[in-house]
Amino acid sequence: CLAIDLSEAGLDYIKDVGDEIEIGSMTSLRSLETSNILKENFGDIIRDSVKHIIGVQLRSIATIGATVYSRYGFSDPITGLLALDADICLYHGGRLKLEDYLKEEGHRRDILEKIVIKKSIKSAAFETIRNSAVDYAILSVAAAKTETGIRISIGARPQRAMPAKKAMDYINGNPIDEETAAKAGEIAAEELHYGSNNRGSGAYRKELSKVLVKRALLEVSK
Repeated sequence: CLAIDLSEAGLDYIKDVGDEIEIGSMTSLRSLETSNILKENFGDIIRDSVKHIIGVQLRSIATIGATVYSRYGFSDPITGLLALDADICLYHGGRLKLEDYLKEEGHRRDILEKIVIKKSIKSAAFETIRNSAVDYAILSVAAAKTETGIRISIGARPQRAMPAKKAMDYINGNPIDEETAAKAGEIAAEELHYGSNNRGSGAYRKELSKVLVKRALLEVSK
């Protein structure tokens, strides 16, 4: 086994670099939660995607790089970043879409350097259901209004977060209201697979997705 200590690699930062925001892989979840830069550019979506993770002490030491690189299925931050159409930068692999990285099979032997989000987000929302405030999510949903249209991601299915592309295609062709938001939720429920674990059944998650997608879309339409 080989362990690499990145604590002194200068990867703990949140930077405004013009048209983009860069987040170093060693940035703590607590720093994401309290960052004014992230709030000013993306609203509360990133804060809301980390604030339920165990407690402040853990969020102060857990890093965003660890959860993104490992592609955890239960990761709320990944769900939020996927809706924001984030990119990741790998030491060997270079820059690529987070969405593409999540689709990869197997594990890369590489180092995640940073996460990059374009400043094209007009509004965003994060919705989740969990059994208790600090438990893992039963289901999480994020939506963001970007320059190219609405993006919707669903995580804790309990598999890796994925974009709900058919729901996105539908809602981007219609004005958002109660009826269309509900319809998009129904489409998302049908297009993705929802599995079962000790937190909930696949059928329960499927029903939850309809509600959470509707809520997130109505929130970004305000």
